[in-house]
Amino acid sequence: MLILMNVMNESPRRKELTRQAARLFVQEGFDRTTVRMLADEMGIKSGSLFHHFRDKQAILAAVIEEGTQNALNMAHQALNDTGETASARLHAMARAHLQTLHTDRNAHVVALYEWRRLEPAARSHLSHLRDAYEALWESVIDDALTAGLIHGDRFLVSRFIMGALNWTVRWYDPEGERTPDELANELVAMLTQPSN
Repeated sequence: MLILMNVMNESPRRKELTRQAARLFVQEGFDRTTVRMLADEMGIKSGSLFHHFRDKQAILAAVIEEGTQNALNMAHQALNDTGETASARLHAMARAHLQTLHTDRNAHVVALYEWRRLEPAARSHLSHLRDAYEALWESVIDDALTAGLIHGDRFLVSRFIMGALNWTVRWYDPEGERTPDELANELVAMLTQPSN
């Protein structure tokens, strides 16, 4: 049985190695990234890498775990810091999601696009984090639907919102003209426009 360590409780060195691996996975893709490339990027010998990780799969799992846990933490914090209205909660979740692109972009991209590369045991172990994040979104969307703020089928609305937000990793520049707050406001405004 595969046992994965929670990277959130690991040493600062392991966290730094995980962040560097995330950057390389984004640049090269998981399949094209070799252990030697990872070691070179991290400034260590290939053999030393295995003091921190079992293999390349364990590095991928650590990157995805850290990225997903960070996104979940940011979402919880955003909801805790906002009002109770459906509108405030929807804005808070959209802002938090976009903020992950500014604070943890590489891990976020790896979690989105390299999830399928995880071995089944790692995928099973980490699915609870992804499910918890999606459950938060579904709760916020349910509140918005109940309040009449947005309309439509819950499943489709959820997929459209998550798809739109996730696609921003391809085009959104957090250092550009629009802040995550402004972009979140635009998204929510589009979703909540009254129908004619």
